[in-house]
Amino acid sequence: MCLSIPAQVVKIEGETARVSIAGNEYTAGLQMLEDVNVGDYVLLHAGFAIQKISEEEAEETLQLFREMGELD
Repeated sequence: MCLSIPAQVVKIEGETARVSIAGNEYTAGLQMLEDVNVGDYVLLHAGFAIQKISEEEAEETLQLFREMGELD
C-alpha cells in the first residue's frame, strides 16, 4: 500500500523544497507540481510533492495519523 502524507513547504530552492511534517523537515522534489509557494501544503510521496492540498485537508489527515500513533 502506498501512502502520502501532508507536509508544509518551508523553503524552496529551484525544483527542491524543504517541507515540515510534525516538526521534522524533509527534502521534496517539486518537479510534479506548478505554482508551489512557501506555506503551501502538499502531499509528499517517495520524496516528491505530488499534489497541493488545503491547510484544512492537511490538518484533518495529520490528525488521523496522530490518532493512529504514527505522528507525535
